[in-house]
Amino acid sequence: MVSDPDEELVRRIGSGDDAAMQALVSRKLPRLLALARRMLGDAAEAEDVAQETFLRIWRNAARWRPGAARFDTWIHRVALNLCYDRLRRRREWTGLDLPELAAPADHPATSGIEEASDHVERALQAIAPRQREAIVLTYYQAMSNIEAAAAMEISVEALESLLARGRRSLQSLLIRKADHD
Repeated sequence: MVSDPDEELVRRIGSGDDAAMQALVSRKLPRLLALARRMLGDAAEAEDVAQETFLRIWRNAARWRPGAARFDTWIHRVALNLCYDRLRRRREWTGLDLPELAAPADHPATSGIEEASDHVERALQAIAPRQREAIVLTYYQAMSNIEAAAAMEISVEALESLLARGRRSLQSLLIRKADHD
């Protein structure tokens, strides 16, 4: 097995090394923010998830053992679990299962590319959470199918099934949106 590129940093964090934690935050923060933003559709909540993820790393680094899974896989699983906690709370508070696909009136797109990107982001928020998770990990986080499946704690075949259903769902939503424009 290839050595984990984060192993030494995590070991140092487990020993209370502040500089190692700062280095890890610099290395991982952009990807964690992007993951949480795409899962939640909210930049402020994404920042909260990233902060809580790093807090958990600080608290648990001494207990992390290399070999069972890459650290990057573990950190993505922690962030995803925190995203799912927030999504569950949203449903409990609002009683809604999925966000609306319509664009907010106060958020006009400034170009055709931005508008298309906004449509994709809203459609991504409207598909089933596990499908969204599979798509975000493979396409936005650039994880291999093996890495994404490990982060989701499922088989590669199950991941591929989620990806296929997610792509079909996105396609359907985007076609429906285009037909209504």
